[in-house]
Amino acid sequence: MKVMTALFLILLILLQYRLWFGNGSLTEVHHLQDKISKVEQEKESLKERNLSLTAEVHDLKQGYEAIEERARSEMGMIKDGEIFYQIVDHSAFQINTN
Repeated sequence: MKVMTALFLILLILLQYRLWFGNGSLTEVHHLQDKISKVEQEKESLKERNLSLTAEVHDLKQGYEAIEERARSEMGMIKDGEIFYQIVDHSAFQINTN
């Protein structure tokens, strides 16, 4: 009877060791779940970025308003007959006279 009890106790210890520290242990499962959640968050942000880029490509293919807006904001272009006014903030260009 003592041999059987010792055998079951050893078996229980081995199973507990595998549960906590072995392959597929609880800590490993927890780390893998963390990795999965991080990858899913990155996937969602990339999906939103792709949707934004798809909408921008669609706008550029369909109409000239998006192209005109880009030309005005990024390249500083103006239409024929328009007058360009540049407002300079003098407070940003204070001269140090020391």
